[in-house]
Amino acid sequence: MRIQARGLTFDVYEDGPADGAPVLLLHGFPQDHREFDLILPRLHAAGLRTYALDQRGYSPGARPRAVADYRLDEPAADAIAVLDALGVQRAHVIGHDWGAQVGWLLAAEHPERVSTLTAVSVPHPRGLGVALRNQPSQKLRFAYMGVFRSRMAERLLLGADATVLRRMMRPIGARAGQYATAMREPGRLTGALNWYRALSGGQLAKVGKVAVPTTYVWSDGDPVVGKPAALATATWVEADYRFVALRGIGHWVPEEAPQALADVTLARIGV
Repeated sequence: MRIQARGLTFDVYEDGPADGAPVLLLHGFPQDHREFDLILPRLHAAGLRTYALDQRGYSPGARPRAVADYRLDEPAADAIAVLDALGVQRAHVIGHDWGAQVGWLLAAEHPERVSTLTAVSVPHPRGLGVALRNQPSQKLRFAYMGVFRSRMAERLLLGADATVLRRMMRPIGARAGQYATAMREPGRLTGALNWYRALSGGQLAKVGKVAVPTTYVWSDGDPVVGKPAALATATWVEADYRFVALRGIGHWVPEEAPQALADVTLARIGV
């Protein structure tokens, strides 16, 4: 379905029992709602109603041009507006990568709208900020962001049949091709990269503590987030908190380990 919110049009993919508890799914880069396809059958079988949102930059009707329009508080406001349009007062939130960052912000600033949070791969922004300041290894892991923020990023990522994008997502096999192909849509890759271009340390530092039941899923094969940043997240959750470390899994958890993620998510939701 298409949802009009905040002057934009978002593609939202709903499924599951009509009377099920609502679950909002927030994807990361360079994926879209499809990254959750492999866990959805388990969620639906458990009686949950899912809403997978193609976020700004990804939905064709939600690609503003200004970099400032991709500051982290904008997609968070989008999520609230989409829930409003759906008539959903509270939802369980599952977010991966950038979707996890949005989920942390929602849980910190709008706890009345978040029943539970399952954040995947990316830790609480403050925990990540501490690691970036104090852990040279975490700074090194984030070196790619300088490339993504540069003017050459689109050409680099899409060149030679999107070879770089495909290599990034090699662990998910043939599924990588659907995301690389989608990034050829006019404005899609620029919108997606603008999330990186708009990010600042000040945004991360403003995210407060989370007071909703939360599970953070980290994988020890993730080249993006090291263990110190993952462990630091516990400091920023003041409700029931579970830290789950997946062994031998990389960054693309919803597609590399869908059954494990479904188990963790259902345990957090309590169904």
